[in-house]
Order: sequence, then C-alpha cells, then structure tokens
Amino acid sequence: MVEAWLLEGAKSVGRFFLNPTLYWFIFILTVASYFRIKRERQDFGIKVYQKFIEWKGTSAVSLITGLVLSVIIVGTGMVFSYEVLILLAIVTIILSISTKFSLLSPSYIIGMTFLLLLVIPPLLEMQTQLNYSFDYGLSFKSLAIIGALLLFSESILIQRIQKQSTFPRISLSDRGIWVGQHQVKRLALIPLLVLVPEGLITSFAPWWPYLSVGETSLGLALVPFIIGFDYTAKGHYHLDAIKKVSKANYMLASVILMIAVAGVFVPYLSLTSIILAIIGKEYLNYRYREGDRLRRPYYQPHDQGLRVVGVLPNSPAHRLEISPGESIYRVNGRKVTNSQSFYEALQGNGAFIKLEILDYQQEIRLVQGSLYEGEHHALGLLFPKEPFKQKQKQTG
Repeated sequence: MVEAWLLEGAKSVGRFFLNPTLYWFIFILTVASYFRIKRERQDFGIKVYQKFIEWKGTSAVSLITGLVLSVIIVGTGMVFSYEVLILLAIVTIILSISTKFSLLSPSYIIGMTFLLLLVIPPLLEMQTQLNYSFDYGLSFKSLAIIGALLLFSESILIQRIQKQSTFPRISLSDRGIWVGQHQVKRLALIPLLVLVPEGLITSFAPWWPYLSVGETSLGLALVPFIIGFDYTAKGHYHLDAIKKVSKANYMLASVILMIAVAGVFVPYLSLTSIILAIIGKEYLNYRYREGDRLRRPYYQPHDQGLRVVGVLPNSPAHRLEISPGESIYRVNGRKVTNSQSFYEALQGNGAFIKLEILDYQQEIRLVQGSLYEGEHHALGLLFPKEPFKQKQKQTG
C-alpha cells in the first residue's frame, strides 16, 4: 500500500506541471506586473516595486493552506473526476483573461465551476452528435466544502498584507484634485492534492473514500489553484481597508462552510452554499466600493502637513521608518504644505534631517537621521500631486 501511495504521489507532481493553470498563473502575473510598473512610472516617474511583487508574501500561506486542505481532501476521500479538474482550469483562465484579480476569488471560481456542472451534463445528454458522458460523481459536495475553505485562505492572504506592500497610485478626485490611493492586490498559487479515479490506491477503511461513488481504485493529482483579490483604498487608510475586507471575508467564509458541511447530509444545501458564496462576495465587494467612494479621499492635500502616499523600498525614507498614510508636519523646524517646500527645507540643513511627523492617530513623532550626498531628492517619498506623465505633457 505504501508503494502505491508513493507512486501516485510521484505521478501527482507530474500532473501538476502538466496543468495549464500553472503556466497561466505565470502569464497573468507577468502581465499584471508589467501594467503596474507602467502605471507607477506614469504617476511617479519611477518604478516603485520590482517585478512579480504581486506574488510577494503569499508563498508560506499558500504552502501551509495547500497542505492543510490536501490532508482534509485526501483524509475524507473527496474524489474529483478529470473532467471536473479540467473545467476548473478553464473557468480560472476565463475569469482571469482580463487580469482583474478581483474575479479570482474562490467564490467565483468554485461557484462558476459548480453551476456549469449543473448545466453541462444535461446538455450533453440532450444531443446525439457527441457521444460523451461527463463524469462528476459527488463533486458537488466536495466543491462546496473546498470553496468555503479556500475563502478562509483568501481572508488570511488579505489580512497578512503589510503596510509597505500595497501599491500607491495617483487619481483625480470628484473635486478635481489630484489625490493618492492604494491598491490592496495579490495573486497566490495554492497546490492542492486531490483524489482522482483510476489509480493504484485502494480503500484502507470501510468508510473511505467518504465523498465518492463507486471508485474501486484511486490516484492522486496535485492541482494548482489560483486565488486573487484587488481592492482600492482611496477614502480609507489602506490598513483600515485591509482589516475591514479581511474581517468581512472571514464572516462570509464561516457561514458558507457551515452550510457546505451540512450539504453532505442535505444535498440541496451544497447548491445553497455556492449561490450564497457568489452573492455574498458580490455584496461585500459592492458595500466596500460604495463605502470607499462616499468617503473623502484619505491621501489628499491638507493643512496639517504633507501626506505620504508611498515609500520606495530600500530608500532613505524606508530606512527612517516613514510609513504611507503619515503626514510630514515640519522639516528641520519649517512647516511644509507641499512637495516644493518640503525639498527646500531638506536642503537647508546640510546632511542632517529632522522631521516632525503626524501618524495615523494624529500624534507627533520625531524622525532624525543623516542624509548622504544626493539623497535630498532621492529620499524615496511619494506625495499626492499631479502625475509625472501629466507634467510631461504640459512641459512638452
């Protein structure tokens, strides 16, 4: 038996690299990275973050999540046919063609796959030209449970985004003022080990596999599952946006999981959990967008200093632990209200810098340090002001 599991484990790795979802993940990550860097150069005249940072910080969560879910899937005997796995890959690719990470929530990917499973088999039975039977077994119950568990994974990924890992932008407010905003955006790849029909593994207990019908032998497949999200924090302080979105997502995942588990015993509840997952996710996204839109822009010019929209990684400002969302109130004893007065005050005190900063709680803290030659204009701070591309058009 051990030899059979080891052989199927080796086959599952090969199936992982044959799955088109893996290469599609690399493609959309590359495309998203290209357009993000292009936007950064248009807004700030410089590349803020390196390529593929949209994937940064997701590896550990993805691997742990994949391991935990794989144990649940294999331990309970959730069997997925190859047709279901192929359909899952197709749905993922279709939803991500626009490179909008917000469509890559498990609510949408699992939800659309589930609904298509309800439609495709009856359509195949109605026609006579194509003699094909769509094998999906009890994938409904398994998909509903896995979808709920992956929603928890999405919540964890959102919660773990750090304050320096959101993407600053410049946009025009409703009042015609250039303001800053942040994109809370990530793309993750979770490896899931699932059971598939026809392999070397046989049942080791009377109850196993539990969520399966009629399989006498089983195999293993390592499936790459993509999770993505994209939220704009314009009216919110970006850390508040992260907390709000992750908390709402946790609540949705909890409700969906309870209904999905109940669906093992009451079949129609599996469909109920999927429909609620799609509608619930849409409602949460809508409520957040509207709430953010109705707020006054957080990263806008104000009379209490110069708001910091972003900080370049490994820059002097990063070394001085200045964070996006804080406001620089005084520079070397001089009050500053715009970027021009800020840089004039910096140059007036040689190699030493003393900043008075208002943090998110509106408390003043002092930041002091030394600047090396040439760092006055390369401090690494990004402010809410007219985009670089706009200025180039005017001067050109």
